[in-house]
Amino acid sequence: MKVNSELQKYIENNIFPEYDKNEKAHGIEHIKYVIKRSFELVDENDLDVDSNIVYTVAAYHDIGHHIDSKTHEIISADIMSKDENLRKFFTEDEIKIIKEAIEDHRASAKDDPRSIYGRIVSSADRNNSVEACLRRTYSYGKKLNPNASDEELFLRAHDVLTKKFGENGYAKFYFKDKVYEEFLKELRELLNNKDNFIETQRNYIKKLKRENKI
Repeated sequence: MKVNSELQKYIENNIFPEYDKNEKAHGIEHIKYVIKRSFELVDENDLDVDSNIVYTVAAYHDIGHHIDSKTHEIISADIMSKDENLRKFFTEDEIKIIKEAIEDHRASAKDDPRSIYGRIVSSADRNNSVEACLRRTYSYGKKLNPNASDEELFLRAHDVLTKKFGENGYAKFYFKDKVYEEFLKELRELLNNKDNFIETQRNYIKKLKRENKI
């Protein structure tokens, strides 16, 4: 799917740099991942959607995370809706759709997203590799509690991921996606044995530290 080149240029030059303010788990690499995954879901499920809206929702969805992680979806949507430059590319009705999709993307939201765009970015925002989960939960846990020991962070990660991705987890996925299904199966098998999960994360984090990647 093609995105308006001027819209893409504006976002890459003016919005992407804002993600340097976020911690790594919600930084620019994550945003690029969500954009890529969004379009993969569109293609795999043959969705009839506006590519410019898909791109913009994904590009802005975590922009306010550094301000307040607990309400970042509302803050991010507000930042997007006040960006007058976007009105060169979208109508007010389209801005409203983008705003609602950003507000609705959070996995822990009680209600399902109001539009297909919210369902796309909410699904694309889920990790689809075990290693990404191990890294992001560690990094974010360290941000929340810099004084926590690694062992405390590993225990927290197991608890967080079980609540999110376990058999009765709250994370929803709205589209067919073979990669995600395989990931979920692999992660759940790992989570079912807490000691094995902690040992796996411990070894992976040690490896990242040796490589200066964390």
